[in-house]
Amino acid sequence: MSSTPPPFDPIDPLGLDDLLEPEDLAVRDAVRAWARDRVLPHVAEWYERGELPVIRELAKELGALGALGMPLEGYGCAGASAVQYGLACLELEAADSGIRSLVSVQGSLAMYAIHRFGTEEQKQRWLPSMAAGELIGCFGLTEPDVGSDPAAMRTHARRDGDDWVLSGRKMWITNGSVAGVAVVWARTEDGVAGFVVPTDSPGFSAPEIRHKWSLRASVTSELVMDDVRLPADALLPGARGLRAPLSCLNHARYGIVWGAMGAARASFEAALEYARTREQFGRPIGGFQLTQAKLADMALELHKGLLLAHHLGRRMDAGRLRPEQVSFGKLNNVREAIEICRTARTVLGANGISLEYPVMRHATNLESVLTYEGTVEMHQLVLGKALTGLDAFR
Repeated sequence: MSSTPPPFDPIDPLGLDDLLEPEDLAVRDAVRAWARDRVLPHVAEWYERGELPVIRELAKELGALGALGMPLEGYGCAGASAVQYGLACLELEAADSGIRSLVSVQGSLAMYAIHRFGTEEQKQRWLPSMAAGELIGCFGLTEPDVGSDPAAMRTHARRDGDDWVLSGRKMWITNGSVAGVAVVWARTEDGVAGFVVPTDSPGFSAPEIRHKWSLRASVTSELVMDDVRLPADALLPGARGLRAPLSCLNHARYGIVWGAMGAARASFEAALEYARTREQFGRPIGGFQLTQAKLADMALELHKGLLLAHHLGRRMDAGRLRPEQVSFGKLNNVREAIEICRTARTVLGANGISLEYPVMRHATNLESVLTYEGTVEMHQLVLGKALTGLDAFR
């Protein structure tokens, strides 16, 4: 029996909404509406000023929305599916990468580390207030001289009676100077370990990093620990060795696979609307072949990236997602998202550099997203090792 296909939708040309359940669509639409109302009217100004002045208010609203620690079970968390979490990341980054980073670091790094590696007492103490957005968390792994090689970290913790004494520095830490709790990774005599550190501990400070040209609507800080004394129960007992922080990063990278496509979508939609209305030589520029070629190529990469994100989400929900597959998604989607933004900028011409449009803001943000949670080169080597069975990291 034949049926008539629905009309072609330039915003959903492959009909990807058909892959989503009603609950998925409800999550997406709720986050999209929140971002439209609370972020988009202000984000260009925040970006231009280089600050996120309402981060604490936004965190509480995101908590009420169920977006913090979204896929985690219990302790006030939403227990959402991986696909639903991905859709939330998509909509948040369509507003701004800094907002998605706030949610990602809170939920996929700090909360995830406590949820997976902490004691029941640690979970009860920290997670409910973090899920509600009343307490902001950060995740300290990267160091000033140690980026892609976390095994070379210099931050260390030593035993002193029943206590731990933590010393070192961490760099490029999202949420750092507004966090009430930090998950910090350090060397011990038994290897790398994770610690839950209240940021009001004596010896702990988090100066904010200024003069950024990317992620400007985001709080980025250094963490300084000068003989911070912690009780024995600050140690995350399930986190031993580098596999622990790397598993947290893998969880966060999954959100980036979706989020990058949000930035790309916003830029593509801006270019599409501009091409329909901007006239040159007596007609809209969208009627010229070269502009249509750009729009077609952007749409291809955008929706291939969304298909990839959806596929990885279903694999995560089925318990079948491998770290190499997350590297596949992060490498492809961020790289293609940057190219979409650059192409969109050419469609907008000089207006493409104006903050009246989102394109340049997304493009500069994605330069950071390309680097954090694993650089291009690191994900290439992850995939190269998986494909060949040969380790080229050293």
